[in-house]
Amino acid sequence: MAPSVRRRGLALGALTLTGALALSACGFSESGGSASGSSDSGSGGAATHTVKTAMGDVDVPVDPKRVVVLDTGELDSALTLGVQPVGATHSASEDSFPSYLPASRTKGIKEVGEIANPNLETVASLKPDLILTSKVRDGDRYNQLRAIAPTVMTESTGSAWKENFQLHAEALGKQAEAKKVVADYDAHVAKVTEAIGGKKKAAATEVNFVRFVEGADIRIYGKQNYIGSILADLGVGRPAITDKAKDGFSYDVSPEKIDLADADVIFTSTYGDPAKAGTTKTMNGGLWKGLKASKNGKVFKVDDRLWIAGIGYTAAGKILDEFQTKMAG
Repeated sequence: MAPSVRRRGLALGALTLTGALALSACGFSESGGSASGSSDSGSGGAATHTVKTAMGDVDVPVDPKRVVVLDTGELDSALTLGVQPVGATHSASEDSFPSYLPASRTKGIKEVGEIANPNLETVASLKPDLILTSKVRDGDRYNQLRAIAPTVMTESTGSAWKENFQLHAEALGKQAEAKKVVADYDAHVAKVTEAIGGKKKAAATEVNFVRFVEGADIRIYGKQNYIGSILADLGVGRPAITDKAKDGFSYDVSPEKIDLADADVIFTSTYGDPAKAGTTKTMNGGLWKGLKASKNGKVFKVDDRLWIAGIGYTAAGKILDEFQTKMAG
């Protein structure tokens, strides 16, 4: 292809995206709210309310009808609250939405690209009236997203999942439903804690979570992350090594130091190919087999997409059920 033709093609593509964003931006101000700033105007003239986000105040529809979510936490929140998004991103390592979510609920949701790399043209084509994401995922494209629709961003993901859920509920106008979700979760936690022997026994049982990651060191998860917060709610003990986790997130080790992961119980997951992630080799090695949890049959393999990437109340409910089953077995 001649250079001049290629340049014309690239220019046409840029104009197409620019046009789509410009059309979607009609009616919205630079602050991300409605152009008039009125509480009874906004996308399609619908009533709006102001939500405090990581990017400042944003006016969003009181009853959004076409929601696009750009991470698994936002997808979990929406479905948990009874809202089916019109579009959602998926993990870079997967071609579909998390399998722990009911297929009946994700059917019909349009895929809009990968997490942290959404296709903005596809997002705009869905004509959303609300976009949910986080600053850590999409902060660098916030201006482009808010030109499409009011965009509600949390600061981060992971350990802040409960606070994020409350913001998602506010943006979706589902605060009443959120209260019930939280109450049900708290009751579920209490039930599981009792089922594994009560608070005293739970506190006396040290639990570790080890994640094998393709292309990276092995991660011994600390306390400042999604799964760490669920274990904290259950009141189980955590080994001293977790206090050495960088930023509270994880303490990374090579297979030669996997003995540092020792605990009464170890849950493990793998991101990527088990062979390339070192899962198979490490767990067949002498150091791993010498771990207390390994010798006592207390090593449990779990789904990485649920226990690590779920990040929401629906995922948490399934984790609690699996935790109870494995611990009571």
